[in-house]
Amino acid sequence: MSMLIRSGRILCSKKLLTVNPRNVGYIVLLPEIGDDTSKDQLSQSNGLPEFGNYTIENCTAAIARQTLEFESAVRKIERDIASSNINIEKDVLERLELISSPLELTWGISKTLYFGNNTLIPTKTYLPIHERARRARITKYNNIKIYNAVRNALSSEKEMDSEVKTVLKKFSLEGKLNGLNLKENELQMLKECLNKLTSEKHVLKQKIEVQTHQFSHTITEYNTVRDFPKDLLEITSMDSRNYLNGPWKITLQPNIYIPTMQYCPDREIRWNLWHRIVTRGSGYLDRDKATGIHIEEIRYQRHEVAKLLGYDTFADMSMETKMAGSVENVKKTINILLEKAKPAQDLEMKKLYDFSVENGFKYDRLELWDVPYWRKRQELLKHGFNSEEYKKYFPYPKVLQGLFQLCEKLFNVVLKHRKEVSTWHKDVKYYDVLEPHCSAPVAGFYLDPYARKDNKIHNLNSDGWMISIQNKSRICDKIPLAALIFNFDLPSNDSPSHLSIKDVNSLFYRFGHALQHLLTRTSFSEVAGLSNVEWDMVGVCGHVFTHFLYNEDTLKSISCNLDTGEKLPINMINSFLEVRKHMAGYDLSKELYLSALDLELYSKKDYWLKVVRNLWPQFRSFPLDKQDAHLCSFTQIFTEEWAAAYYSHVWSRMIASDVYGAFQEAEGDENQMKDVGRRFRETFLALGGSVESAKIFRHFRGRDHSHQSFLNYLGLDSNK
Repeated sequence: MSMLIRSGRILCSKKLLTVNPRNVGYIVLLPEIGDDTSKDQLSQSNGLPEFGNYTIENCTAAIARQTLEFESAVRKIERDIASSNINIEKDVLERLELISSPLELTWGISKTLYFGNNTLIPTKTYLPIHERARRARITKYNNIKIYNAVRNALSSEKEMDSEVKTVLKKFSLEGKLNGLNLKENELQMLKECLNKLTSEKHVLKQKIEVQTHQFSHTITEYNTVRDFPKDLLEITSMDSRNYLNGPWKITLQPNIYIPTMQYCPDREIRWNLWHRIVTRGSGYLDRDKATGIHIEEIRYQRHEVAKLLGYDTFADMSMETKMAGSVENVKKTINILLEKAKPAQDLEMKKLYDFSVENGFKYDRLELWDVPYWRKRQELLKHGFNSEEYKKYFPYPKVLQGLFQLCEKLFNVVLKHRKEVSTWHKDVKYYDVLEPHCSAPVAGFYLDPYARKDNKIHNLNSDGWMISIQNKSRICDKIPLAALIFNFDLPSNDSPSHLSIKDVNSLFYRFGHALQHLLTRTSFSEVAGLSNVEWDMVGVCGHVFTHFLYNEDTLKSISCNLDTGEKLPINMINSFLEVRKHMAGYDLSKELYLSALDLELYSKKDYWLKVVRNLWPQFRSFPLDKQDAHLCSFTQIFTEEWAAAYYSHVWSRMIASDVYGAFQEAEGDENQMKDVGRRFRETFLALGGSVESAKIFRHFRGRDHSHQSFLNYLGLDSNK
C-alpha cells in the first residue's frame, strides 16, 4: 500500500524521520504563502471540495498557511497544559482534532489531485506540500508536554471512554517511538542514527533505480513475441502505431518484466532478464553499484534505534504496531503454513517439469527463469485458463453495478451517484453513502476509473489507489471522504471499458479498503477507518472483498457479454475458481521465505548472505544460484516501509480468509448472510482503529483466528 495514502499513521518501520528539540519550541521555516485563499473559494455550498477552483498556487498557499496555524495551535495547547485543571479529552484531544481537520483536508485534496490530475499538482509541487504537511502534523506527536499529559492521564485512576483511552495510547506509543522519553544525549544519538539511516536508504534506492533503468533487451523476431498479449506488445514496441512489426524493447519494469517472463518462449532471453534482475546491487557488473554495504549499515542503524528506544531488536520494535504481537508468533505462523506449502511446492514442481517435458522442454530440470513461462502454459493447456478471454465478460458498468449491489445487500447501505459535484475530470463521479436511519449521507467517495496518459500518474508498482481525503470526526462534524483512482482502459465510442481479471480484482480490493474508511462510526479521526489499524491488518477488508470474486453468484452478477448477453460461462467460472490453487504451494513458499528473511535480518546480526543461504533451502525447491543476490535489491524492506513487516502481506490474507469463512458458512441462507454482513459492518468496518484487531476478530468470529481457512482457500488443506 502506498506510503502517501498511509501517511495518517506514524509507524516504527518508516516514520521515525523527524526528532524535534524538546522544551525549546519549534524552528519553523516560513514558506512563501502567497495570496490568501479563502475557504469559500475551495469549498462548494454542499461542503465538498471545489476541485474546479484548485490550482498549484492556492494548494501551496493553503498548506503553507495551515501548517503555520497548526504548529502555532500546538504550541498554544502546550502552554495551556501547565494548568492544573486540564481536561485531557476536552483541552488536548478535542482541540488537536479541531486544528488538524483543515490541514488534513487540504493535504487529502492535494494527494487526490496528484494521483488523479498530475497537471494540476505535478510531482515537483506535490512532494514539498506532502513533506511540509507531514512535518507539521508530526509536531503533535513530538511534543513532550502533550506526551507527559497523555501518560499522566493513562496512569490515573479516572474512568474514561474506551475510544478516548485508545487515542491516548496511540499518542503515548508514537511519542515513545519518536524518543520523547529519552535523555538529551540519547535523543541526539537517535537523531544521528535517523539521519544516517535516511542517507543510506537514499543511496541504496538510487543505485537500484539506476540499474533497473539501465538494462534493456531488444527483440526483433516476431516469433519470439507471438504469444504476447496485445497490451504487452503495445508498451514494448518501439513504434506503438505498428506494434506487430517491432522491434520490441524489454525492460526490468514490473509491468514488462513479469508478463515477458510468462509469455516469452526463448529460454536464453528469460535467463538474461532473470539474471539481470537478481544481480542488481550485487556488484557483479559494476562494483560501484553494490548495495551490500548499505544493507548492513541500514540494519545496524535500525538496530541502534531500537536499542535506544528500549527494544532488543528492530523486529521487536516493529511488533508494537502489529496484530501478531511478537516475532515468535509470526515465526510460528510461518512454520505452520510452511508445513503444507513446501511439500505442495515440491509436488507442483515435479508436475510442472513433467508437463514441460511433454511439451518440448529438453533440459534436466526447471530453473527459476523457466517457471513463469511453463506455469502459464500449464494454466492454458491443462486448466483451460486464458486470462485474455475473460475481459469481454467484464464491462466496467456491469462490474461496478454488481459490486455496488453486493455492498448494499451485505451492509444495508445505498450508494447513490450525485450529479453537479465539482471533480478534477469529467470522467470522475461522486457517490453518496446513505443509511436507512439517516437522510443525510454518512460518507462519500469519488471514483476515477480511466487511464489518462497526459495528466494521470501510472505507477508501475500499483494497480490503483484509495486516498483518504477526509476522516470521520464527530468533534469536527466531518463525514469520511475518499477517492478511488484507477487506470482502466478508456471506453471506445460504441463500447464501454472492459476490465481484465486483474482490474476486477483491483476494483474489489480497493473498494473493500475504502469501505473501512467510509463506514467507520468512531468519534475521533485519530482512530477512524484505517487510522491506527495495525499494519498486518490494514489489507484485511480489501482481501475479504476479493474473496467474493470466487463466489459463482458474484461472478454472474458482475459479468455480461455485451454482444450475446451471456453471463460468464460455467466452464470459465470453474477454470477461474480452480486456477487460484495452481502453484499455490510455490507462491506461498516464496512469500513465507521473504517474510522469514525480513524478520531474521532485523532480529539477528549475522551477515546478510549467511542469512540468505541458511533460509533459502528451508523454503525453496531450487538450489540457490551462486550469482543470485536478490536480497541486494529487496527495496521493500530497506528503502520502503516494510522493514520487519513484510510478513503482513501473508498475515492479512490469512486473516481475510478466516473472516470470509463466516460468509461462506452462511451461503444459501439469505438471512444468515445478512447477519454476517451486519456483524462485519459493526466490527471491522465500524470500529476501525478504535479497538485492537484481535478483539474485533474475536467479536466477529467468536474465537481467535486460525490458519485453516487460508490453507483451504489455496487448496493446501491441512487435513489432506
